[in-house]
Amino acid sequence: MRDLVKKNLNISDLESGAFNGSWLKTNGNVLESISPIDNKKIGTINCADRNTYEKTVIQAQKAFQEWQKVPAPKRGEVVRQLGDALRENKKDLGALVSLEMGKIRAEGEGEVQEMIDIADFAVGQSRMLYGLTMHSERPEHRMYEQWHPLGPVGVITAFNFPVAVWAWNAMLCLIAGNTVIWKPSSKTPLTAVAVTKIMDKVLKANNVPDGVLNLVIGNRKEVGEPMLEDGRIPLISATGSVNMGRHVGQKVAGRLGRSLLELGGNNGIIVTPEADMDMAVMAVVFGAAGTAGQRCTTTRRIIAHESILDNLVQRLSSAYKQIKIGDPLDPQTLMGPLIDKKAVADMQAALVQIKSQGGRVLYGGRVLSGGLFDTGTYVEPCICAAKPDMAIIKQETFAPILYIIPYQDLKQAVEIHNCVPQGLSSAIFTNNLRESEFFLSTEGSDCGIANVNIGTSGAEIGGAFGGEKETGGGRESGSDAWKVYMRRQTCTINWSKELPLAQGIKFDI
Repeated sequence: MRDLVKKNLNISDLESGAFNGSWLKTNGNVLESISPIDNKKIGTINCADRNTYEKTVIQAQKAFQEWQKVPAPKRGEVVRQLGDALRENKKDLGALVSLEMGKIRAEGEGEVQEMIDIADFAVGQSRMLYGLTMHSERPEHRMYEQWHPLGPVGVITAFNFPVAVWAWNAMLCLIAGNTVIWKPSSKTPLTAVAVTKIMDKVLKANNVPDGVLNLVIGNRKEVGEPMLEDGRIPLISATGSVNMGRHVGQKVAGRLGRSLLELGGNNGIIVTPEADMDMAVMAVVFGAAGTAGQRCTTTRRIIAHESILDNLVQRLSSAYKQIKIGDPLDPQTLMGPLIDKKAVADMQAALVQIKSQGGRVLYGGRVLSGGLFDTGTYVEPCICAAKPDMAIIKQETFAPILYIIPYQDLKQAVEIHNCVPQGLSSAIFTNNLRESEFFLSTEGSDCGIANVNIGTSGAEIGGAFGGEKETGGGRESGSDAWKVYMRRQTCTINWSKELPLAQGIKFDI
């Protein structure tokens, strides 16, 4: 399987980690891509060093000078073709995502579908980079705003969505007239190489300048820190942990650059007595166990009314027993491995803390062994009884641990829900209109995403994606998220023969 996927995607056993329109000879460290499925090597990367990083940024700057002058609808036509290329490679690229990251194949292909969807969205957006017209207070003046390309944009992505998050940024960057410098996670480098090769064919067929889409795979010293400190890159979009985002934000702000941060989630679902329990159970299981709990939108907390809590726990435990854990390339598998042994160790450490803080493991949590499971990367998804004052529930453990917390009235449920420092995705299950409207009101969920009768995962491309508080405040994907990749310019034109000043100020000479 893996040899065929690599062949179809033109992935060799040794790849360069730097691309700026051509693949560069690099002298950085050697990085092996290891599959969490079986701990076997998929391929090797010669990482970017400071010299190749510098060449890439220079080429991205040079390409920007030309790309920004291409009319936006024509940039959109190139993006349309990029989407078609992804359609042609969806199965193989989805399989590579599964091989390198460990998510089940359906989710791997679903991630590629997200790339296709944002390409489709961006094509339409290329004809809708609208500015406003305002009425001037001065006679015979016209005032309006317009949006211009920003420059080279740095995109730092995480292992759990190794290709989709890049596309959310890159497709909008392209129609905005920007160039892109991609630094992928060192845990999933080959998917970035594969995507770059697919995209490059389309760009060259359209005579797009070299350096519009760039790739630098490398460590923090050679690539990461130079990118954050580089004044030639006006915007850094970074997806990852809260600690990583705090560092990125401070570094970029130190040079007065812009940062778009998509950080941790600690997502909760309130289940009321008036919920459709069949729907709630289905949503919780997918949200909590999908991608082995390694999504920023993973469901981590269930806040259930005390009258239904025991029944809900029983139904969830029964559903968890039916989750087939194993090879994510097997169509019957519903949950694959964690990304590596460190993630497993972090999960086990969290379970120790849960017990020490007064919580109880109600189901699962074991590290699996035997056969395929001897990799040490497979675990049982876990359900834990918890209390809202436990310190551990305010942290994001990137693993399939689900906390069950009781509540007595809806106001208390919302208070419990909002008591964590993260604020990405949230949901309520209820058929009561008043309950749902309260949850969506200013007194309700404090998250960037709030859902009724659907889970915390599975955001659509059309809506802006992102969260509040320690989640970083960034917005990607749909709605008017395109604006973050452009610079706003307010313009005033005086077509009179006078020079009146604003606010009625008189300054006669």
